[in-house]
Formats: sequence, structure tokens, C-alpha cells
Amino acid sequence: MPGMPAGKPAGVRCVQLDEHNLCRLFGKPERPQVCCEFQPSADVCGDSKDQALWLIGNLEQQTSFIR
Repeated sequence: MPGMPAGKPAGVRCVQLDEHNLCRLFGKPERPQVCCEFQPSADVCGDSKDQALWLIGNLEQQTSFIR
């Protein structure tokens, strides 16, 4: 991740998000493949910004531990 050489830890805001939560790398070749392939859906994004932030944050926390 450009600007985050060790990757983006769960619960840490991506440094590429601007003040409107838009990706500064959108449409650029240096945008990570994982970001390009992300497909928003109701189970991940909910139906509001607050719900999306909670759902995605929860998903990050659940997947940040080695099991």
C-alpha cells in the first residue's frame, strides 16, 4: 500500500483516503489490486456510512488475528 509500507492494519484509517473518504489512488496504476477488486455489497457496506464503517471495521478486527 503506497504510504503504508507494512500494510494497512485493522482499525487504522488508510492514508490514501481524503477528507471525503475518497481514495486518492482511484484510477491510478499504483492502486493496490485488492482495492481494485473490492465489490461493495449490502452485507459489507450496509445502507449508510456509519453502518459501513462499523461493518468493515468489525470485519477487519475479526480477520486481523491468526487463528
